[in-house]
Amino acid sequence: MDLKQLNAFIAIAELQSFSAAAKTTGLSQPSLSRQLKQLETEIGVVLVDRYHRPLQLTEAGQFFYDKVSAVLTELKTVISMTQRLSMPSTALNIGFVPSVLYGLLPEVIATLKHNNSNSGRSTNSSTDIEVNLKDISSYQQIEALKTGEIDVGFSRFAHQDAWIQQILLRHERYVVALPKAHPLADVNEQRLINLANSRLILYHQTHLPALQPDTVGQNNTFSLAQSVTEPLLHLFAQHNITPLMTTKVSDLQVALGLVAAGEGITLVPASLQTVRTEQISYQRLIHENVTSPIYLHTLKDFIHPKIPDLLNAIYQVYERRGITYRRQQFV
Repeated sequence: MDLKQLNAFIAIAELQSFSAAAKTTGLSQPSLSRQLKQLETEIGVVLVDRYHRPLQLTEAGQFFYDKVSAVLTELKTVISMTQRLSMPSTALNIGFVPSVLYGLLPEVIATLKHNNSNSGRSTNSSTDIEVNLKDISSYQQIEALKTGEIDVGFSRFAHQDAWIQQILLRHERYVVALPKAHPLADVNEQRLINLANSRLILYHQTHLPALQPDTVGQNNTFSLAQSVTEPLLHLFAQHNITPLMTTKVSDLQVALGLVAAGEGITLVPASLQTVRTEQISYQRLIHENVTSPIYLHTLKDFIHPKIPDLLNAIYQVYERRGITYRRQQFV
């Protein structure tokens, strides 16, 4: 059994066609068919039902596909990491979610470059750092770290992945964004219960991980907060509140555009309260636990040499801004 056979099988399983799989793998159809036959002969199992169109996997073939595709994905990650270890990049590629860019990220990058420039002058050598920023969702960042597309990512969500390590940088308070004409637009301290009758605009593409039912008690039922995975609705559910009306949009900018147009309200991290201030009123929420976390994550087995410098720049900015934090390092 070799990688060529496994890749041929994966292509056939996913495309359900010998001709399409041949184009993808760059093999001729006879060669592709031969690779599959050799694999089936070696393990002694028929993997593909050739008498259906489109092609279908046998029950054993489906089991084999589920297991071997995960192994091949892990192998590709190992190969990518090995290549990067042998030829480390001098550039630092940073992934971020848009809400972080409106916050302190620009100041962090400026601090990182300033520190790096001063270090170069003190050693009489050029150490200018190249930083590349990429707008990428929280879950997409995990795959991007594995492939080497990014070296480190700023995210709003925790992840459980064997390849990834993660640091919680801080919690950022949410504020409520209301149209200037909204009856509550001038109320300086807002309560979630008072917002429940307004249309809530939802914009997160990433949801919280689904929780298992409580094992405490005989009924084994979900609490309201446990059963809600949409992040904004989850915040309301933590206070046993369900908004009467919601609208789902594709991203944060669209959500704020609808608020500006008077189509509803939303909750955003406090760093965004400088956006569209002519049409939007941002007001503080009294609930101290209504926050949005900011995480920094990278690979467990490959840490870009400039990531410690990035962390130091982050903590410098927090100290200048008087932000409470707990200093951490990747291991």
